[in-house]
Amino acid sequence: MIQSTPIKREIVEKHLSSLNISDMNRASIREVVQIVDMIEAETGEKYVRMEMGVPGLPAAKVGIDAEIEALHRGVASLYPNINGIPELKTEAALFVKNFLDIDVKPEHCAPSTGSMQATYALFQVSSCCDAAKDTALFIDPGFPVQKQQFMMIGAKFESFDVYNFRGEKLREKLESYFSKGNIHSVIYSNPNNPTWVCLTEDELKIIAELANKYDVIVMEDLAYFGMDFRKDISRPGVAPFQSTVAKYTDNYVLFISASKIFSYAGQRIAVIVMSDKLFNRKYPALEKRFMMNTFGNTVIYRALYALSSGVTHSVQFAMAAMLKAVNNGTFNFVDELKEYAEKAHVMKKLFTDNGFSILYDKDIDQDIADGFYFTLSYGSMKAGELLHELMCYGISAITLLSTGSKQEGLRACVAPVKRAQFGDLEMRLKQFLADHPKD
Repeated sequence: MIQSTPIKREIVEKHLSSLNISDMNRASIREVVQIVDMIEAETGEKYVRMEMGVPGLPAAKVGIDAEIEALHRGVASLYPNINGIPELKTEAALFVKNFLDIDVKPEHCAPSTGSMQATYALFQVSSCCDAAKDTALFIDPGFPVQKQQFMMIGAKFESFDVYNFRGEKLREKLESYFSKGNIHSVIYSNPNNPTWVCLTEDELKIIAELANKYDVIVMEDLAYFGMDFRKDISRPGVAPFQSTVAKYTDNYVLFISASKIFSYAGQRIAVIVMSDKLFNRKYPALEKRFMMNTFGNTVIYRALYALSSGVTHSVQFAMAAMLKAVNNGTFNFVDELKEYAEKAHVMKKLFTDNGFSILYDKDIDQDIADGFYFTLSYGSMKAGELLHELMCYGISAITLLSTGSKQEGLRACVAPVKRAQFGDLEMRLKQFLADHPKD
């Protein structure tokens, strides 16, 4: 019997009970954050916190300086243009050309208050493009809040775990959904949150081919742009480029956020990139709800306008400056982010040396990259039970089941963990292994 744990079990149980959480599989990211905050406040013990996908690096100075300058110029007193400031739109289009090798017009790039607002707006519009197509499809695992957004607007969605459907298997799986005729859009992140798997070029081609065949809009979340560190995409206009479905279809919307690539999460800004063809496409069904039928204009002038009346004026200048510095080669954002890969390499080894396994470990036949996230399992232990136990050892994460995965494991984020905590993590994992001998 386990005699003692780094965090007293009764304290963990008390705070779980205070939030009426009896099953950790049902705990949201924010609930896990709150529980750990309360336990740390009571005990004074610091957790190795891996539950929240927050940047662990300082915000890009070029953005901070540009935002301060814009505030001093007086932009805080002026409403921003809902369509975005010209500088941002121009640099966004150039960024897409330099790092994705995709041509798109500046007017088809629009700022949003983070990718969260972007997806919320796009989900509302895409759900109304065709009365016969009333369902979205998530390639899971994915960001849980995006499904919550669908629940809020009362729209339908389906999902499947990509774990067993890599390579050509993905084609058959997607076609089984698309062929029903009710799917209006497909959503995924690449690199993937939470598993860090990356869809291959062949898989992106499969998605594009089927999207073209069945007239499905592809929504590609590039929150972790350039963070597949197996290839260096840091030189503007020089191959290799960030992998994207946009190379193979015009039915795309891309979400490029400042939160992770520029560590600018607190200021809430992203850019929505719509293909020239999709932006200008007319959907008569949009008239019924939005009194406008052009896809791109409906997104900007109906959905985004109603949600926030524009993105904070000063942060648009920050985003424009960061993109400009990257575009002209004076700021290598990829080099700044490699700290995540280095920490992930160490942390993954600490876990695997102490009985854990990396659950989503391959991109078909290639080891996944070290990066912002990784996944964990421990023998036959169920995900909720594993997280519950680790909480007693001062280690927090989230269950994969909450992300749409069908696998029994956890998602770990490396960003909030300090290198100074590696010693504590190792000691706690050694005790966990000693207290929980594997089958």
